[in-house]
This record gives sequence, structure tokens and C-alpha cells, in this order.
Amino acid sequence: MNNLVKEKQEKQKPFTIVSKDALSVLPPESEPDRQEYYMDLCHELIESYIAKKGKTLSFNVTTFGCQMNAHDSEKLIGILEKIGLEEKENEDEADVVIFNTCTVRENANQKLYGHLGSLKKRKESGSLKIIGICGCMMQQPEIVEHIRESYRFVDLVFGTFNFYKLAELLYNRLVGDSMQVIEVLEKPDVNVEQLPEKRKFSFKSGVNIMYGCNNFCTFCIVPYVRGRERSRLPEDILGEVKRLADQGYVEVMLLGQNVNSYGVNYIGDQSKSRILADNPDYNFPDLMNDVCKIEGIKRVRFMTSHPKDLSDKLIDVIAENPKIARHIHLPVQSGSTEILRRMNRRYSKEAYLSLVERIREKLPDVSLTTDIMVGFPGETDQDIEDTIDIIRKSRYDQAFTFIYSIRTGTPAAKMEQTDPDIVNERFNHVLEVVREVSAEVSSRFKGSTKEVLVECENDHMPGFVTGRMDNNLLVHFPGDKSLIGSFVNVYLEEAKGFYYLGKIVD
Repeated sequence: MNNLVKEKQEKQKPFTIVSKDALSVLPPESEPDRQEYYMDLCHELIESYIAKKGKTLSFNVTTFGCQMNAHDSEKLIGILEKIGLEEKENEDEADVVIFNTCTVRENANQKLYGHLGSLKKRKESGSLKIIGICGCMMQQPEIVEHIRESYRFVDLVFGTFNFYKLAELLYNRLVGDSMQVIEVLEKPDVNVEQLPEKRKFSFKSGVNIMYGCNNFCTFCIVPYVRGRERSRLPEDILGEVKRLADQGYVEVMLLGQNVNSYGVNYIGDQSKSRILADNPDYNFPDLMNDVCKIEGIKRVRFMTSHPKDLSDKLIDVIAENPKIARHIHLPVQSGSTEILRRMNRRYSKEAYLSLVERIREKLPDVSLTTDIMVGFPGETDQDIEDTIDIIRKSRYDQAFTFIYSIRTGTPAAKMEQTDPDIVNERFNHVLEVVREVSAEVSSRFKGSTKEVLVECENDHMPGFVTGRMDNNLLVHFPGDKSLIGSFVNVYLEEAKGFYYLGKIVD
């Protein structure tokens, strides 16, 4: 069986809507028809509950982790709204609470357990009806077992490979006499994209182009919980972007654990793809080119790039397409070749700096951002100096700097760890250099006029809105909500480190 866990447990009488009767029509076998079937069934149950109780049922989805998790949560929200639940911003006000988890760092586990502990009394009182947990953390059998044994009030547990089955799992929970419905797949069985979605913005959206990771960095759990790399067919991706453009979206972000390796292990029947028939070597730069050709899309972003796979062809494509944002997130992790080797990053300090040089030669105004890890096992003072050297030479607009965290199940967890006091001292030193360099680099646009996509009203500055330049830097300037979703030219009056203050100009 392809399940790590597929089991229902009995305890006290759980929250149910009706008793389970034999289905008059068997559910379809194929997706997404099967999930549409269960969404309709859930909707009938919810409508019946509302008619009987005279009040609606509400939900809240809390997302931890990366942009791909956030995009998955948009689909969870879309499903819950389609079956008739009303979204609440605060989990304390919701009848149904779903946590979409991340497991990149060990402390994410404790954060989740803290949330669950705070909801236990509400669940026992009956004011909270359903608790569901999904996402990367649930792909680890020992965590699922801990939830099953120690948090028996949790109703639904499912993973990254079957999050699309939310309606089916919820239906089984609502009509059954089981306290827990647990289904976590060991590997993906099908890929289901055609699901209801509630996108966070009406003018920009993420688009998954691939799933999983083949890199196996020694500190990272992602390949184990997201599986091997799987690419969507180009026609499926381009069709989704075209539909977004037709709906008025002007910006898309192409998402993947490593977008640069797009083109491996296609999901679906590759023989039906005319694009691949004409170009068997079709890759990420080709996809970027085709996305840029779609009318209505004015800005294209991508996340995330692995340095070992970022090609000169991609650099040329970015340089040739004004629609592609002049921003590349290029995680370096460490400036030490030896530490990079121990991390299994498969590039050296010299190769990384050579790549940065080629990028800046073709894209002189590009904004480079990165991830930097301090405290990897075996790191020395000299390794830290190498990291500081690469920060100064690469001149990042922003660097997301964090302390290495042991991740159970990864090779690095078995290595000899560094004294935390030494790590903290080194981290503060690196962070000081990052702030110094970033403040200098990101202020280089002061006094210029840039095109900005307005994203929202500013929460802290009444009468101001916030927008984003194509280099990903934020700008706050006078305006109102009527500007949201539009491109405006903004004169950058004042640099504030990671953002600007400005004013609209004609």
C-alpha cells in the first residue's frame, strides 16, 4: 500500500453532521472529478447544518513556510469556500482550523504543537469543531504518530502529496464516527491542479511549474517530504498563465523548489505535448520566454534558483525580456568551498562568484538576494571570513541570514555540532556585515523613477500605499486603494534600508 498511515481511530463521540449512509452514486475514480464529487457532498452537508442550526460554519487556514506552501493554501481555502464555509482571519473565531505546516527547521514542530495546545480547550468545549493538519511536517511518520497519540483531538492529518483530497477526507470525518482521519502518502500518486483556488491577490499569483527536489543538501529535509523533482507539462503551465491573464492578472511568479532544473520527470503524458515534440530539450529559459509572450502578463518572477543550475541561457533570456523582473534569489548558504562541499551544494565559492559576475555583466541593475546559514557543523572562523568575503563581493540587496538548525533525518544532523555560543557570536558578526552591505546597495536607486506595482494600502502610514519594483524592493508613497493592482511610476525620494519612500510622477 502506498500509505505510511491510513487509519481511523475511535474515541469519544466526535462532531458529525449526519450518520453515514451508503452512497447512492459511487464516487468517480479519476481526478479532479472525484474531488468535485466530494465537494458537492460536503456542500450538501454544510447547507443542511446551516438550515438546522441557523448559523454558518467558518474556517481559518494558517500557513507556515515557503511560497509553495502559501500557494497550496490558496487551494485549501478555495475548496473550503466551495463547500460552503466562511473564511475568518482569526483562528480563534473559526469552527474549522487547518494548519499547513513546514518542516525546514526543527522549531517549526514546537510552533505547531503550541498552536494545538492553545486550541485544545476550545475543541473540548465544542466551540471548535474540526482541526486539520497537512503539509511537509506530516510526511514524517514519527510526527504523525506523535499527533495520533498525544493530540487525539486533531481530526484530519494529511500530507503534501494528497492535500487536494481535503474535501474527501473532511466528508469521511463529518459523516463517520471516527475521531481521527489520517492519510499520508509515501509518494505522489496523481497530480491534481484543477481545483478551486482563492488567490490572495487579484492581480498577481504564483504558478507551480514543478514539485520536489533532487539536490539532497545535507542540512535539508525537503527532498524527503516533497519527493523527487516532477515537472508540469509546458502546455499545462502556459494554459494556467493564460487563464490568469484573461482574468486580469498582470504578474506571475513561477514556483519550484529549484526552477532552474525544470524539464525532468514530466507529470502527465509527455507524448501529447506538441511543445516537447518540437523541442525535446525544452527547459526553464524556454518556458520563461513562452510565458513572456502571453498577452496581459506584464511582469514575470521566479523562485527559487539553485546556483549550480542557473545557466548563461537563462541570464540571456532575462536580459532580453523586459517583462522578467530584475531580481534573482540565489541562495549561497556559505562562502566556504569546504562547507559547501559538506553541504552537498555542488558548487565552489569561486564558481558562485563567477556566476554573480556573469549575471551582473548582462544585468547591471539586477537585485541579488540570498540565503546565508551560520553554524553548519564543522564551520571555522576562516569559513566565516569566506562567507563575509562573498557577501562583500556579491553585494546583495538583501540576505536572509539564519542559524543552522539540526533537522532530524538529514545527514548533517549526525555531524559534530558547533558550540551555540560560538555560533551566535559568528552570526552577529555576519549579520552586521549583511546590514552594512545591503543598506549601501539597496539605496543605489535613490533619486530615480521606477515602475511600481501597487500591492496594498500601508497598514502603518495612513494615506500611503505600498508597491514593489521589479527588483523586489518595496516602496511606500501617498495613494489610496484605487491604485491597488496597477503599475505607476514612482520617484524614489528616500532610501530606508530595505524600502523606499517616494511619490507618484506622471
